[in-house]
Amino acid sequence: MTSYPAPMQDPYAALRYRDFSLFLLARLIVTIALQMQTLAISWRIYELTEDPFALGLVGLSEAIPAIAISLYAGYKIDHSDKRTSLLWVFTAFIATTFLFGYFTSPKLLTHLSNHQIVLCVYTSIFVWGIARGFSMPASFSLMSRLIPTELAANAASWSSTTWQIGAIAGPIIGGFLYHRLGISTLFAISFGLLLGAWVCIWILKPQPPHQTHSKEPIGESITNGLRFVTHNPVILGALSLDLFSVLFGGVTALLPVFADTILKVGTEGLGVMRSAPSVGAALMLIFLTYFPPLKHSGYKLLAAVAMFGVSTILFAFSKNYYWSIILLGMTGAFDAVSVQLRHTILQMTVPDEMRGRVSSVNTIFISSSNEIGAFESGLAARLMGTIPSVVFGGTMTVLIVLGTYFKVPALRNFSIYK
Repeated sequence: MTSYPAPMQDPYAALRYRDFSLFLLARLIVTIALQMQTLAISWRIYELTEDPFALGLVGLSEAIPAIAISLYAGYKIDHSDKRTSLLWVFTAFIATTFLFGYFTSPKLLTHLSNHQIVLCVYTSIFVWGIARGFSMPASFSLMSRLIPTELAANAASWSSTTWQIGAIAGPIIGGFLYHRLGISTLFAISFGLLLGAWVCIWILKPQPPHQTHSKEPIGESITNGLRFVTHNPVILGALSLDLFSVLFGGVTALLPVFADTILKVGTEGLGVMRSAPSVGAALMLIFLTYFPPLKHSGYKLLAAVAMFGVSTILFAFSKNYYWSIILLGMTGAFDAVSVQLRHTILQMTVPDEMRGRVSSVNTIFISSSNEIGAFESGLAARLMGTIPSVVFGGTMTVLIVLGTYFKVPALRNFSIYK
């Protein structure tokens, strides 16, 4: 892969573009809203079932449609206006927020059994997953249009930082609202936030598709996107590393169990625990904005993922709430290095006319690692117990890093800039 001479560093360069700043504002608002919803749904499911495996099914219900639709979504977005595509995604989020609010309402308990309510929530999550399948390709394609290519690393840092800020605020706000005002109020506020994000994207200039390959058959178009990824060892290696490490090493899905039965801190404590990885990630991303890992990037990526696994193992053994918060923050900080590098690689190496399709492949990897990882966590917790399952996941992450180090030398030796 080609390396580039290092550009002059202006940490705020991408923010000087109006449309990119509006895009970031929408991203922040949506992240807060969706994180609030995720916390509320996971706690509600655990309240109704008291089963960690049910938490794993939340991730599976989202991953199946997101993965199934993502390749078509990438093709469709490459051939559509980028702004309009994201507006439709946000419209779907607004609709599913209404469904979540209705099916989790305490009043519904008088009409339906716990099992029926859980089934309705899973169905709504399935619809949400379809929208998520379009979300990442639409966001990635639109963001790439809003800043020059030479600012890709800076834009990736700000985009990731914005997401992490939302991921910090969302669970804390959600935990407070759930505990103090109830789940119905939480979803009503989330509904309003999503409407605000929709307006931010509507203000942007239209971004019609390039006409390159506009008559290409859909099957050939999707195949070309897959071929671009599989023939690029650095992209494929980075995506695979993230897939398998988070697939086994993620602990987020089991946090309601830790909050309820191990640390005994309730919904407000759960909100802080869910925010802790994002606090660590945000601090790391601020550091990376000033000191981006542009040299020896492959070694730094592998080291960060290995430390993610080690932090996960240490978290599993923690019985102290505050030490657990610190360790969760460390997992987020190390994961942020992987996220920043992966986004930068994709922004700088993928042609504009293929960004939707390549991002859809990225969506498959991300959905597989996060949502199917949540299912793996729930299943492993049922079979092994909660703490042993987390130790197993962290250990597998470290072993995966070692395997990648020896099997993918192109990734190990990769540097974004000379």
